Amino acid sequence: MSGQETTKNTQASPSSGAGHAAEHKTDVRGVFSTQEVRRVGTGTTTRKTVQKSFWFIEQHGKVIECQPLNTNYVPSGPKRKITMDELLAKFAPEPEFYLNSVYPKMQEMQRAIEQGDERREKGENFAAEFEYSRALKIDEDNVRANFGIGLTYLERGDADRAQDIFERLVKLDGAFEPEHKHLFNEFGISLRKNKMLEQSLEYYRRALELTQNDENLHMNMARVLLETKDINGCVDHLLKALEISPRHETSLKFLAWLIQNKLVPADRIDGVRSALQAAAKSANAAS
Repeated sequence: MSGQETTKNTQASPSSGAGHAAEHKTDVRGVFSTQEVRRVGTGTTTRKTVQKSFWFIEQHGKVIECQPLNTNYVPSGPKRKITMDELLAKFAPEPEFYLNSVYPKMQEMQRAIEQGDERREKGENFAAEFEYSRALKIDEDNVRANFGIGLTYLERGDADRAQDIFERLVKLDGAFEPEHKHLFNEFGISLRKNKMLEQSLEYYRRALELTQNDENLHMNMARVLLETKDINGCVDHLLKALEISPRHETSLKFLAWLIQNKLVPADRIDGVRSALQAAAKSANAAS
């Protein structure tokens, strides 16, 4: 294969082929480099230095994403979008570096994460922790590995270590992307079940900063607020969930349960009932 992988299956392993970035019919996937010339020193001691940076480039349809490599040669850190023109003008393919250094390290990390997931599903938390730790030594910001090791800590009640992972995850925008939705939900539920309620609130607030129109996020936030006895906040988020999705069954049942158990403040009963009626009308109109 040429310097960068160009394949319709962006998850495929390197193959022998001859793709290059100019081929718009296939998706680009591989390592590229950029060079930046800098002047160092002053006066007669001024000299030029060239700084070379390596990037993992991946194309999905018309979207091309660029991500830096860390010191262990795996993609890590924030992604940014670039155009095909920018890729062709500023980036040079690095085929041997990708095939000999980057791809093997990515595979090693992926295997460790998958083995960690398998161990955790079997309830083998210490073995799972070992595998996730292997992955995190390669990329400490890997979202799946952080979720995985955080869940193992929560499952065995190790709140201090879970707190460390929580603090790392809330700073990673990637933790809140749709591809990690299942792990995100599982981690949030585990925080609440372990009575780490303040952390749960911060976790969901951070998610809502990035994804506001998600009824499930609002419903999960309402569950935590109920446990902290913030009933008004709980009601607010349930109503917001229904505003987004009038037929959201869990939120409807949650509000009905609050009314049945006389937990809704008296000054909000009429408003909640009106919201339920409006949700019912909206649902009927949509059906």
